[in-house]
Amino acid sequence: MNKHPQRRAGAIAAACLAAAGAAAVSAMLAATPPAYAVAPPMPGPAGGEADPNNWTQYHRTSNAWRYSPLEQINKDNVKGLKAAWIHQPGDITAGLISTPLVKDGVMYYVAPNNNVFALDAATGQTVWHYQPKLAAIASQSFYATLSRSLTMGHGHIYLGTLDGRFVAINEKTGKEAWSTQLTDLKSCFGCLFSSSPVLAGDVLIGGSTGGDQPQRGKVFAVNALTGEKMWTFDTIKDDPKSWPDGTGQVGGGGAWLPGTYDAASDTVFIGTSNAAPDFYGDARKGDNLYTASLLALEPKTGKLKWHRQEIPHDTFDYDAAYEALIVKKDGKDVIVHLNKSGFVFVMDKADGKLENVWPLSQTYNFVKTIDPKTGELIGRKAMPAGQETLLCPYLLGTRSWNPGAYSPKTGLWYTNAMEVCQKVVPAKQETKGMGIASLYLGVDKLEAVPPPDRPAEGRLDARDPLTGKLKWSVNYAIPGLGGVLTTGGGLVFNGDPFGYVHAYDADDGKELWKFQTGSGIRAGIISYAVNGKQYIAVPSGWGSLAPGFMASAFPRIKDLTGGAAMVVFALD
Repeated sequence: MNKHPQRRAGAIAAACLAAAGAAAVSAMLAATPPAYAVAPPMPGPAGGEADPNNWTQYHRTSNAWRYSPLEQINKDNVKGLKAAWIHQPGDITAGLISTPLVKDGVMYYVAPNNNVFALDAATGQTVWHYQPKLAAIASQSFYATLSRSLTMGHGHIYLGTLDGRFVAINEKTGKEAWSTQLTDLKSCFGCLFSSSPVLAGDVLIGGSTGGDQPQRGKVFAVNALTGEKMWTFDTIKDDPKSWPDGTGQVGGGGAWLPGTYDAASDTVFIGTSNAAPDFYGDARKGDNLYTASLLALEPKTGKLKWHRQEIPHDTFDYDAAYEALIVKKDGKDVIVHLNKSGFVFVMDKADGKLENVWPLSQTYNFVKTIDPKTGELIGRKAMPAGQETLLCPYLLGTRSWNPGAYSPKTGLWYTNAMEVCQKVVPAKQETKGMGIASLYLGVDKLEAVPPPDRPAEGRLDARDPLTGKLKWSVNYAIPGLGGVLTTGGGLVFNGDPFGYVHAYDADDGKELWKFQTGSGIRAGIISYAVNGKQYIAVPSGWGSLAPGFMASAFPRIKDLTGGAAMVVFALD
């Protein structure tokens, strides 16, 4: 256990400054319930039914809705929510950023440094605790400690480790079933797994982290039953037109968030990160495929069915790693996909053909607009080396990686957003002699600042996912960085950096309840039921790398409280 998270966070920030030459990257912070509690299983457009009592996938269902049909907790009684139990993992390094899973009355979640817990979901009592023996080099990585998710299936809990492995843990006992080494951190900086792989039948598929480092990103697949390696997809396309002069060898890429598996089409959808160096595009001419792209992969072979590169030759650090939300449009399935640019791409699930593109951002300037029919970046901003450029949005995006939620009852997509810009001076950066924690940003200056003529701020939006039409919005002094939950009870749950979890009316955004959890919320909120009783689980614990990059635009961040606790609520 790291007893000095603030000290370690400061060391990471210092490494970032040294590696990138950034002038302004701040230090990292560190009764019998009614029968209607249990709704019938709900089919989703991505195929299959999901038991509403459980939350067995990262987004609960493969359509990435983050919607719980449970309605025992609703608009009329949510004000009666009380803390039912609290579990502390004992390690608060970088907070708590994962989304828990629940199956048949047992909760599973991963805490910092790959600590995995199984808990009685009704009481919080520990069933088992597992932590892999990590290679010593893992602690040197820029991304050390960060664990976003778990995956379950075949009687196992699957973990992506901070030293480059996929691990299977016995769901009942917490004993390791198998472990497969996939990357070498000594030769591939940042090539670890900060998220778990996605399960596609008998195949586990996941991408490595480290798009901001001089490495060549990949997506890996192993047999979910045995751990045997199956295939590897190179996110750096082997094409000199995309990557002239061998620049792809240090081109970044990777796929650092969990993908989703669509059983109906037997397809894994997974987004990729930015190209590297992030801002100095002269070091990598070409379109830089398959960075800043959404990939549709065949699970058994890794064959690319289709792709959509949303930001060709990305010189803005606009990863496309976010969730692939699947909803209906004119009777067919479409994917709604946000990237860091703040633009939302609506595309046909079958082939990636564009249906629409709309802006979530209110202050973007990296383009004048994006053509909704072709995806062309119109009026693209130049990033000349050695010159300061005001770029909006900044490197964390109009939204960070924390997912939104979609309600089939309202037809609205609820997502956090923020309006922040940055001052950037692109510059050539040598990779020779760089250390394992070094960032390959290609900058002499990088500073988050408010947009012109307005303060830096955050908000929670309720929008039509197909058109972007705004129904309601709630403002935040510091942007929300947690995953949103919406429920059959007509509620939207969202956390804020000050530690409050809020419940809003899904129809009009009126706040109906809030609770102080003790630390900022950076993780995914979920709902589940045990023995007919509905619970809301809120992982509380401010941290990750994001606060340090935000601090110059939001000075109050330095005063926020760290921590790590799973806080679970229910009605009396």
